[in-house]
Amino acid sequence: MTRQLAFELGHRTALGREDFLVAPSNEAAVALVDAWPDWPSHGIALSGPSGSGKTHLAEVWRAASGAARIDAGDLATADLPGLIASRAVIVEDVGALSDAGERALFHLLNLAKEDKAFLLLTGREAPARMPTRLPDLASRLRALPHAELGAPDDALLAGVLVKLFDDRQLRVGEPVITYLAARIERSIAVARDVVEALDRASLSGKRPISVPLAAEVLRDKGLA
Repeated sequence: MTRQLAFELGHRTALGREDFLVAPSNEAAVALVDAWPDWPSHGIALSGPSGSGKTHLAEVWRAASGAARIDAGDLATADLPGLIASRAVIVEDVGALSDAGERALFHLLNLAKEDKAFLLLTGREAPARMPTRLPDLASRLRALPHAELGAPDDALLAGVLVKLFDDRQLRVGEPVITYLAARIERSIAVARDVVEALDRASLSGKRPISVPLAAEVLRDKGLA
């Protein structure tokens, strides 16, 4: 059988507040973000594994606050006063930083406090567990209000699968969602990878997304 060449055409990922699925694994983080501007501090931190929803929630807050966004790895060379002039800043993927990066983050935290601006930090680790060599920075990070996003439960994973298919303008039946949710790891990152693989397989084979196709994709990825 001749297989169609699958081109990656791209798709729009829905990142609005109405698109974020709330479940016990993330409700504390949602409540903390939604409390803005009445945060208990000038900054907050969100932590969780890849694909848990940190960036989506940060994007929800960016839309509400007009926040600037920067990757933590770029802080060392950033114009920090220029960043804080926006009155709200998202710092993504805070983890192991260079000495210059740690000093920059400490300075940014100080600027935010002095100028009554807001900071939202995201990272895999909770602030208290982030590896830092600068004692003053470690102290500031530990003081930040923090919420952790956990792995999704079955209902959330099913909802995420539906959303991921919708983002690609794909409509699949409930049996496919049920089949996948019962077999893949409880990880939004894995769900995203599987949905992308199914989209490609459907395009290349000119086949509808069905349980048999899902079974083939999971076997090919060593997940069945």
